[in-house]
Amino acid sequence: MYTKSKLPQLDNELLASYEQSLGIEVINKMFDLYRQQSLIYLTDIEAALLNDSTDLWQEHCHKMKGATASVGLRSLHARLVMMEKSTDCSMKKAQQLAELNIHNQRAIADFKDWLEGL
Repeated sequence: MYTKSKLPQLDNELLASYEQSLGIEVINKMFDLYRQQSLIYLTDIEAALLNDSTDLWQEHCHKMKGATASVGLRSLHARLVMMEKSTDCSMKKAQQLAELNIHNQRAIADFKDWLEGL
């Protein structure tokens, strides 16, 4: 069950305001859209890495960063803030991407837990 202490990576204030102003149906639609889009963002970030394009890396991290903020994935957003401006070598960026994939899965699971607790 959802508790604020159990899911610290979520923006609890934002999600509470969404719950009050938008309702559960809209939140579910937003979350479904995020899950679909996050797959695209992750694929695009990976392509930027494979093409060794810092500009595309920053662009795609920026897009995903905005999406995470809009659905209240606070800690994932913080990770993308750092990744967006990264000038690390490709090997370190590959590690960051792998960690981002795992973090995204955990954030999605936490969001699902939050929804189930409503």
